[in-house]
Amino acid sequence: MSWGTELWDQFDNLEKHTQWGIDILEKYIKFVKERTDIELSYAKQLRNLSKKYQPKKNSKEEEEYKYTACKAFLSTLNEMNDYAGQHEVISENMTSQITVDLMRYVQELKQERKSNFHDGRKAQQHIETCWKQLESSKRRFERDCKEADRAQQYFEKMDADINVTKADVEKARQQAQLRHQMAEDSKADYSSILQRFNQEQWEYYHTHIPNIFQKIQEMEERRIVRIGESMKTYAEVDRQVIPIIGKCLDGIVKAAESIDQKNDSQLVVEAYKSGFEPPGDIEFEDYTQPMKRTVSENSLSSSKEGKPELKFGGKSRGKLWPFIKKNKLVSLLTSPHQPPPPPPASASPSAVPNGPQSPKQQKEPLSHRFNEFMTSKPKIHCFRSLKRGGATPEDFSNLPPEQRRKKLQQKVDDLNKEIQKETDQRDAITKMKDVYLKNPQMGDPASLDHKLAEVTQNIERLRLETQKFEAWLAEVEGRLPARSEQARRQSGMYDGQTHQTVTNCAQDRESPDGSYTEEQSQESELKVLATDFDDEFDDEEPLPAIGTCKALYTFEGQNEGTISVVEGEMLSVIEEDKGDGWTRIRRNEDEEGYVPTSYVEVYLDKNAKGAKTYI
Repeated sequence: MSWGTELWDQFDNLEKHTQWGIDILEKYIKFVKERTDIELSYAKQLRNLSKKYQPKKNSKEEEEYKYTACKAFLSTLNEMNDYAGQHEVISENMTSQITVDLMRYVQELKQERKSNFHDGRKAQQHIETCWKQLESSKRRFERDCKEADRAQQYFEKMDADINVTKADVEKARQQAQLRHQMAEDSKADYSSILQRFNQEQWEYYHTHIPNIFQKIQEMEERRIVRIGESMKTYAEVDRQVIPIIGKCLDGIVKAAESIDQKNDSQLVVEAYKSGFEPPGDIEFEDYTQPMKRTVSENSLSSSKEGKPELKFGGKSRGKLWPFIKKNKLVSLLTSPHQPPPPPPASASPSAVPNGPQSPKQQKEPLSHRFNEFMTSKPKIHCFRSLKRGGATPEDFSNLPPEQRRKKLQQKVDDLNKEIQKETDQRDAITKMKDVYLKNPQMGDPASLDHKLAEVTQNIERLRLETQKFEAWLAEVEGRLPARSEQARRQSGMYDGQTHQTVTNCAQDRESPDGSYTEEQSQESELKVLATDFDDEFDDEEPLPAIGTCKALYTFEGQNEGTISVVEGEMLSVIEEDKGDGWTRIRRNEDEEGYVPTSYVEVYLDKNAKGAKTYI
């Protein structure tokens, strides 16, 4: 099958068909180009999506990515970023292997097609020229033959006419012979041109046109093969990235399988663990049994018997911790939660003038529970500073023990890294100085002294900082193991009322038994307290004395919150026993604390504010 033999007369149709083939190729190039644009746009959107959900550096969101689920999500984002990169590879390969190649091939194809059809038109023009020459010689031959016939007829007419002179007849005869010669010449010319035309025509239809059409056919077939190869390349470009895309998807699956819910739960514990032990059970207190008082019945109870309630600034605060955060403030009004020691063994119970000893069964009132959560030497300005959003203490004492330990450890690690960095810098400067000393032309060694001194000073400063934080860390780590011992103590009911003006806010403190007590661990709770009680803490005056007391025995106040007294010493009473066995006293207007009620003899002033009348 050859276009030259089968389509020898379809020159114009072949020209249209080949142009259509080029249009199809250009359409496919446009399709691939748009596909590459889509791949680039898709890759860009995937990258933007991955970047959008990446954690911001130095933010709280970055800290959340310590959980395995968040780490898996971060791995998914990274894999999606790589996934987007593979779509960029698809776009690049399609552009380089298909679009650019086909566009160059289209230009070559157009040039080849133009050349082939130019040769075809040239052959057509040549055969048309030969045809015109043949027609011209034919017409001339025909004309000459007609002229020869007319000249012959005229000669015969003249020769038959007796009236015509012999000269005229001779002239007519010569004219006829001339016309016959011209006709013969035209005939010979026509025959020659006809033969040549036939030869040209045969060559045109059997040689030139078949060769030209064969070239056009080969060109068209190459175009068809080329577009097929491009389609294969189109598929191969996609297939080449499938393994890498599969690895990206496998990475996402692996990240999902790495999620450990138990580990995340443990991280939550480490992030929010306070280090405190939960309160023990509250012991039932039987009010049907008569309660023993150290001084008098009225000194420990109000007129509303059997109905214990906490009063603060005229507002009821009777709800139990830890259900209401505001009740933490009640600890500001309570004595140390350690049971008071009994009087010396030499003294009999009857020798104690102000009542019997502390109850035989140690009971821990609810106020002691409150006292575990708060601290003992309060100052009112703390509420105000926290209400204004004061800065975090340098030693992180505002945090629970476990969280404080983590913060201090992190601070120590950061300082060690800075020390290492400064040490490396000092070593580098020292080496440079040695080089300058050996080769003075490279620089002045004295120029590095200032920088070396500055770096050395920074190292010393950082080391002092590290020692300071390590001391705090050692203090916290020393406290943490003792926390579990106090959780097993029994607790008791709080009985009594509080009618006092609080003058201080909780600061760093240890309870009398040496266990650690927490400050308000969250600023929001402090703001609530500050809002509710700000109006009630406008004064920073000391509590007024409500009576006096005499020390019956010597007491060594070794725990924080207590005060040492000597037998026979006279002191001021600023807070009477609430039923927990402790009385708050003051010495010389500048030293105050708690002593066991059974160690002192109390003389209350009936006219003093807050004093109660004994029955």
